[in-house]
Amino acid sequence: MNDLSPPRRGFLAVLRASFLTGLVVVLPVGLTLYVVWAGIGWIDGWILPLIPSSYQPDALMRRWFGPEYEFPVRGLGVLVFLVATVVIGWLAKGLIGRSVIRKAEDMVDRMPIVRSVYSGIKQVAETFFNKKEQSFDKVCLVEFPRPGAWALGFLSTRPKGELADRLAAIGPEMSAVFVGLTPFTSGMLLFVPTRDLVILDMKIDDAAKLIVSGGLVYPMPKDPR
Repeated sequence: MNDLSPPRRGFLAVLRASFLTGLVVVLPVGLTLYVVWAGIGWIDGWILPLIPSSYQPDALMRRWFGPEYEFPVRGLGVLVFLVATVVIGWLAKGLIGRSVIRKAEDMVDRMPIVRSVYSGIKQVAETFFNKKEQSFDKVCLVEFPRPGAWALGFLSTRPKGELADRLAAIGPEMSAVFVGLTPFTSGMLLFVPTRDLVILDMKIDDAAKLIVSGGLVYPMPKDPR
């Protein structure tokens, strides 16, 4: 009789497989913790210099626990940033806050280079953080970069202003589609006839993961329960 059982792997092969499996578990957790820790440290380094020295975390810890205390405390800058952002947002909704912001923006508009930088950053921030305007609507397939080849795209807002008028004169209804390039460090904005798009049920986050991974991470279907 022929032995059809799979060949036994050597010790090094088993060790290598276990190491790769461990990497799959450890890397996401480790990198996530590292990014969070580094992000907190970056915000602290930006915010803490604005706090008087007597109220710095190290000074408070030495005052409470003794002069030998030297363990760095992270997170106070993040807390101050969150509280300050909430307070500024609350004030900006009021009549006085709106008038102050309007006057400040009028001053910025008189500065040739600064106004371009401020305007671009403001538009991006409003697009991603303002709940009145959705950043992306749906995921779609768009024929790009040539007929017969398809790319994942994100439906953006409808064309407005001069673009809407010019595109309407061309013929069919157009939609603005953002095509992200792997690993999503850049992308292209396309205006495509709406009838040529294939709308997907895929979530925005799942499509972004698929693009970033270069087609390796596909969204898993939910269990029908």
